[in-house]
Amino acid sequence: MAKKPSVYVDTGAFIAFLDKSDTYHSLFAHLFADPPGLISTPFVIAEGQGWFLKRYDSYKALQFMSFIEELKPLIVLDIQKEEMKGASSMLRHFSDQNLTLADACGLWLMKKMKIKTCWGTDRHLTLTGASLCIYE
Repeated sequence: MAKKPSVYVDTGAFIAFLDKSDTYHSLFAHLFADPPGLISTPFVIAEGQGWFLKRYDSYKALQFMSFIEELKPLIVLDIQKEEMKGASSMLRHFSDQNLTLADACGLWLMKKMKIKTCWGTDRHLTLTGASLCIYE
């Protein structure tokens, strides 16, 4: 049985965990060693795959995808009309913040699911009151 999601995971957490040269690698190596229930979105997965493809190559991008597929406590939420509407409302509400659609969807998801912890490196993800693990 899958763990109930208690943590939202953003692109920066996946990158930091998989890229040993990242400033936050040791923090995320510790967190991913025994993860609680995790949730993310296809937007985050697309950002991560694209980052590894551009920074490294298609082999690293495929390794990233394999990691996502094998990460058992991770739920990747299906994005439907409700989620897009919620993300759009966040984009409008925080229009002064230059949010990406991935960020806005994450903010909406954390608010809707009452998730108070975000594994990521992007300060925008605290806009609705969630704590960002790099500041704890």
